[in-house]
Amino acid sequence: MGSMGDTRFIDAAERRARLGVRHLLAGGARAGSAAEVGDALVALHGTDPASVFLAVGARLTGDVEPVAAVERALYEDGALVRMHGMRHTVFVFPSSLAPAVQASTGAPAAVRERSTLLKHLAAGSDFDAEWLAETERLVLAELAVRGEATGTELGAAVPRLRSEYVYGPGTRQEGVQSVASRVLRVLGMEGRIVRGRPQGTWTSSRFRWAPGEARPAVDPAGARADLLGRWLGACGPATEADLTWWTGWKVTDVRGALAEVGAVPVTVDGGTGDGGAGDAVTGFVLPDDLGPVPEPEPWAALLPALDPTAMGWRGRDWYLDPAHRAELYDRSGNIGPSVWWNGRIVGGWAQRADGGIAHRLLDDVGAEARRAIGAEAERLTAWLGDVRVTPRFRTPLERELGAAAG
Repeated sequence: MGSMGDTRFIDAAERRARLGVRHLLAGGARAGSAAEVGDALVALHGTDPASVFLAVGARLTGDVEPVAAVERALYEDGALVRMHGMRHTVFVFPSSLAPAVQASTGAPAAVRERSTLLKHLAAGSDFDAEWLAETERLVLAELAVRGEATGTELGAAVPRLRSEYVYGPGTRQEGVQSVASRVLRVLGMEGRIVRGRPQGTWTSSRFRWAPGEARPAVDPAGARADLLGRWLGACGPATEADLTWWTGWKVTDVRGALAEVGAVPVTVDGGTGDGGAGDAVTGFVLPDDLGPVPEPEPWAALLPALDPTAMGWRGRDWYLDPAHRAELYDRSGNIGPSVWWNGRIVGGWAQRADGGIAHRLLDDVGAEARRAIGAEAERLTAWLGDVRVTPRFRTPLERELGAAAG
């Protein structure tokens, strides 16, 4: 067990070993169900619906069909739920965590979203809080009868949803907007409605809406401790900067949650070097997570855009060479499809128009890695079949590889 003074030292190699095992990427660590993947990762980015399926598929054993597994967990077993979470973003969470996510993160964000909507309506229309409440009542009543409906169907049944208001009057952003998307977003963030099955295939983002289930009231401080503790178990060690970025909480809330779970400070290698003191920063782990983690067998993975592993930490130098960021990320910081070898991002990939998976290595990884990465590309090509997937947030390398001839 490494140490720097009296503090446990976790170098970059051990951080990558933890990642490979706990994120179910090493061959022997892969899961047998989508629910297992959700539990292990805590949160799957859901902004791009296809990314959820691709992220789960990368972590399943070869005898499990990814699309059926995810659809079963989302729409039949209810083991996973799609909802707003950290940083106002849509994620897929284990259902058991939904109350904690709502109390710690979703509810405060929903309060701000409702306040913003009311301000916009007051500035650009004659609609007020009473009008909004009645509109929401009608939407919920319609969903109670239908069971589920698209936004278009709800607009046809509740004409108020087709109302328009002037956004940003008197500014450069002035324009006419429909209230429908804003009203449904607020109701969704409050958990009063939920996204159900999409129209079309699993790659579609046109979801049907359904009534939300009542969730038990949870103390926000306890909810923050619950969520942060689960995430530290999956992603620790993590720095305070990692935690405030991932949760979107105030620093004081993060520190309170760290104290509540009894998090232990450790020294971690935050760079891509050999773990020398020059890269050392302070991180945190759960109190029962101070033991050494053995390195798993060599592993390769092709992870999708917005994969929770690639987007898990604010400080990424220990698994990503900073020289590769411009090729792999868009201007807003969203990562595209990435190629991994033993806990490091070593390249990117894209699906061509003919369905083939093209990838490019940005580092010299050796023959063993090239063979393993090639096998993962073949595995992904096989299960995608005739489906074509284009990331919502496209990155320079993904665009280049996707446009290449087969």
